[in-house]
Amino acid sequence: MMNSANEWQTALPEFLLEAETLLAKSEECLSHLHLIRNDSDAIECMTISLTRLAEKADNLALQAISEFSRHIQYLIANAVNPLQLHDQALDALHACLTLLAWQLELIDTRTGELGLDESEQTTLIATVTLQIPQKNFSYKPEQRLHRAS
Repeated sequence: MMNSANEWQTALPEFLLEAETLLAKSEECLSHLHLIRNDSDAIECMTISLTRLAEKADNLALQAISEFSRHIQYLIANAVNPLQLHDQALDALHACLTLLAWQLELIDTRTGELGLDESEQTTLIATVTLQIPQKNFSYKPEQRLHRAS
């Protein structure tokens, strides 16, 4: 967590650049999965990129981005059969990545605040969960996605 506005304003541009790179890598992996469904390397690449994005967001105390990234990563990693993602599942994941990119653009560069209604995150997570059957659904941070503001 940043101690001052100056630290925040120095760290944010670097974070945004890294986040953009990680999201682009995730998008590339997702596009690859549209072509080759059973590519375990593409799935692994996407989960690693989302995990790194969550870690980078944690370092700047961007909880909404961190939790959403981790939740998407968990749903992919916990899929009953991650090598058989159908078009609707891939489209739902694409919508999640698009929302993440949009949320990164909404971070206030002066304060680091990200004022958002988490309902869209919650809806997209529910959609991904319906489209990607899970081995077991015991992920705890989803409860924070439903917290009252």
